[in-house]
Amino acid sequence: MIRDITLGQYYPADSVLHRLDARTKFIGTMAFVVSVFVFRSFLGYGVATLFLAAMIVLSKVPVKFMFKGLRSIFFILMITVVFNIFLTPGEILWHWGILKVTKEGLIVAGKMTIRLTYLVIGSSLMTLTTTPNQLTDGLECLMKPLSYLKVPVHEIAMMMSIALRFIPILLEETDKIMKAQIARGADFESGNIIQKAKALVPLLVPLFVSAFRRANDLAMAMEARCYHGGSGRTQMKPLKYKGRDYVAFLILAAYLAVSIVFRVVGL
Repeated sequence: MIRDITLGQYYPADSVLHRLDARTKFIGTMAFVVSVFVFRSFLGYGVATLFLAAMIVLSKVPVKFMFKGLRSIFFILMITVVFNIFLTPGEILWHWGILKVTKEGLIVAGKMTIRLTYLVIGSSLMTLTTTPNQLTDGLECLMKPLSYLKVPVHEIAMMMSIALRFIPILLEETDKIMKAQIARGADFESGNIIQKAKALVPLLVPLFVSAFRRANDLAMAMEARCYHGGSGRTQMKPLKYKGRDYVAFLILAAYLAVSIVFRVVGL
């Protein structure tokens, strides 16, 4: 389960998406997330599916690697489906005692499943094709207008970049600690909820100690290199839009136009 989390990981490849500007991918991801909630019918979700499939093909990221990230949210998906099926009022298709399955509940459950799935895949696609440094620079450039309102843009972007960078490191550390505890006789699977929670204590304590140690080492390294925030700092590789970025914006604008048309027409 730990290795199934793909958010925050980077997959090196030579693809069109990897060569796009980080700002283009940020805007594209946000636009795709908005479009998922704009579509209201399964026909609209079909358009979103085609768009997402095309992006996955262009990214050259293995499909198995992309979809294995869904395993980490399997229980959330199941809870969402069950609650929507049994708690949404409407035309009753089946009932047993107090349990009722409605037509509207099945439709809502299907839409929520598609939305959650596409949100995870779309977000993972951005992080898989963008390095943490590129994410930091892109986010800082997009948030730069907020600096006129005294918002610490550079510091916020740096914190988000460090958080994304630490996700795969902490996942690997968790996997190592879990295997070490299992070798010593720990059991993380059997027992009830309370017993499973108690079994996690030998896992969480060394994980938190390791995380704080890494954070302290990083802080000392940044201080030793005279890091004092973003004021007066420059970039070694400034971000510049290229021709492929403008083509990507045109494709994105066409996709958003289709989603708006579907919303207005009611498809």
